[in-house]
Amino acid sequence: MTQNNFDWFMDQFYRLTGVDLREYKRQQMERRLTSLRDRRGFSTFEEYIHAVSRDSDLLAELVDRMTINVSEFFRNEVRWETLVQRVLPKIYSGSSLKIWSAACSTGQEPYTILMALSSKVALPSISLLATDIDDRALSIATAGEYQAELVKGIPPEILSKFFKKTDSGQFRVETNLRERITFRKHNLLSDTYPSELDLIVCRNVLIYFTDEAKAQIYQKFARSLRKGGVLFLGSTEQIFHPEEIGLRQIEPFFYQKG
Repeated sequence: MTQNNFDWFMDQFYRLTGVDLREYKRQQMERRLTSLRDRRGFSTFEEYIHAVSRDSDLLAELVDRMTINVSEFFRNEVRWETLVQRVLPKIYSGSSLKIWSAACSTGQEPYTILMALSSKVALPSISLLATDIDDRALSIATAGEYQAELVKGIPPEILSKFFKKTDSGQFRVETNLRERITFRKHNLLSDTYPSELDLIVCRNVLIYFTDEAKAQIYQKFARSLRKGGVLFLGSTEQIFHPEEIGLRQIEPFFYQKG
């Protein structure tokens, strides 16, 4: 495989899906997609993209592989404690909260947001938009049903309050939690961003993008926040000069719009 072959594949993939793979770190993406292509029995990217364009299951698998759906409930628990105890008082005045969980994957993060905030904020006061580029991941998130090993990180008292065990042994998110979330497909690189947000949560996703793409996304996030709103990033990410886009760091991995 030559570099030009993968360049051609990226062009074709963009025409097919509207997703620009050039905005992702090339070495990681090329290695991951080459592995998937080979496992499906194709020797060239030309053969692979032709097959993908005719087979919706292959396309869905490709997008799923490209978006790296790794998520868990209450990931880095201390960060959620910081959100509730130290950040929430800065963004919540007692009326309502408008939140965006960007690149939400299979839904663990937006459900965690609501469970974490529920100790301080009435659920009907929260409007939460959760988005991802992957249809399969969004389908899982919307269903809100998870295998037992996936809910092990949830404190028992929270698990019993917000989940119901099904006959099949899985755990389903209670309706009062699911109905607070609007799940929607969204491309961080090309789609319109929501506005006047109190909180944006986007964790452990941007590390896969190029520096240029990350800078653009950070700028868009900053514009999407209301004055005083907060951006919550993952433990693998940070903004080195937040003041350049109108933000200031108020806690590790939390940035407030001035």
